[in-house]
Amino acid sequence: MFREKETAAIEEIKNLLMKPMKQIPSRYFYDEKGSHLFDKICQLDEYYLTRTEIKIMHDNIADISSSIPANTRLVELGSGSGIKTELLIRHLHNPAVYIPIDISQEYLFSSYELLRNEFKCLPIYPLCADFTNSYNLPEVRELYSSTTFYFPGSTMGNLIPADARGLIKQAGKLCGFGGTFLLGIDLVKDYDIIENAYNDKEGVTAEFNLNILTNVNNETGADFDENNFRHLAFFNHRESRIEMHLVSQCRQEVHFNGDVIRIENGERILTEYSYKYSVNMVKEIVKDSFCIDKFWTDRNSFFGVFLLRR
Repeated sequence: MFREKETAAIEEIKNLLMKPMKQIPSRYFYDEKGSHLFDKICQLDEYYLTRTEIKIMHDNIADISSSIPANTRLVELGSGSGIKTELLIRHLHNPAVYIPIDISQEYLFSSYELLRNEFKCLPIYPLCADFTNSYNLPEVRELYSSTTFYFPGSTMGNLIPADARGLIKQAGKLCGFGGTFLLGIDLVKDYDIIENAYNDKEGVTAEFNLNILTNVNNETGADFDENNFRHLAFFNHRESRIEMHLVSQCRQEVHFNGDVIRIENGERILTEYSYKYSVNMVKEIVKDSFCIDKFWTDRNSFFGVFLLRR
């Protein structure tokens, strides 16, 4: 018998797999293995995003940190391993409290332990939640002067524009007047550079993509077989986004708690999209809740770090 959460997951995925374009939500990438694979992706030669964002942060950290109010409540969406967060926290002026939010509980608490050991005087309140849906921030004992959201890694690109607006709007409400939002976002550039970042020679991204099936099996009791699929990633010019798919290599049936999903040979399952933004596109997405206060980029304009103000 599945618990309520598992039953909801089964229904969600089953309904998405019955659509003309089959789909699995990208949040199912991030079990413990998926989170570690993503960290490995971030170290690949082809994957420019992480090292470019980190360099922007390093090169501009004095300006970035001085633009964020002192004694802030720092909230990070999709906290992951916390590498960029450590740099930010070190340079903030007297941060009051840190709230990392991540969907993977195992990964959230392992990174929490690392940061707790590094910043022994900083109160940390980890929150396991899907921040793309409605959530409440935990009550904290500490006094703080403002709230700063931090959303690095271009993760906002994984949301369709309407959902990105919703996420920004919810953060704006939780920030309150005078709050800030530090946002990392991948910028539009040469399409070959983008496609190579999602088709690495080592096949780590392919392994990461295929692992979503094993995680879905663990979450729902389904019986996907990774060996029956292959990885596909390409840039969709019209939508200005990279798309990742799993392509079925045979006719097959997948079982969901008594239900059967039939998948044809060559049929695709969409697992992720990552929108690439221009500055004007960012301005349009955030305009209902924030304005762009400052913007930093690299010498090639591959990636952007935006400071938004409520």
